[in-house]
Amino acid sequence: MPKINGNEIRPGNVLEHDGGLWVAVRVSHVKPGKGGAFAQVELKNLRNNSKLNERFRSEDRVERVRLDQKDQQFLYENDGMLVFMDSETFEQIELPSDLLGERRPFLQDGMIVTIEYYGDEALNLTLPQKVTCTVAETEPVVKGQTAANSYKPAILDNGVRVTVPPFVGPDEAIVVNTETFEYVERA
Repeated sequence: MPKINGNEIRPGNVLEHDGGLWVAVRVSHVKPGKGGAFAQVELKNLRNNSKLNERFRSEDRVERVRLDQKDQQFLYENDGMLVFMDSETFEQIELPSDLLGERRPFLQDGMIVTIEYYGDEALNLTLPQKVTCTVAETEPVVKGQTAANSYKPAILDNGVRVTVPPFVGPDEAIVVNTETFEYVERA
């Protein structure tokens, strides 16, 4: 594995540090008036989701880890475990559903997701950035309301609450961003 200097750490880098695998969430470079410059890095453990704030000087060397990414198809959920299948080898893998956290409702049957592996160990699961959902209920259009910067609350078929433009009605298919939970466009 390649070693990098402490000042080369970027958000999203996966590092081997203190015997664990950590992803850099936030990095800020600090140059105090006295002493050497350093990088203040907020790390998140990929195995147990614990957080750590660490300082790395430019002369510190850390192991940067490369994770293998595989696209796999979601099959079903069984007792809090999500079952995925590799579309090339047809091998199945089970991952805990809490790995997705609040984005879990966006996972749909047959959806292709990206799973990151460290060796044979599955560490992370990424949904597609945009997902098509159906509006289950929303308020009726108020006459005279303009489309500019006015949104109304809506509940999707998966139970997630989002805000939509006034022209979107019930039973309409819309595209939602799975990272920000925001309306993108009509489907």
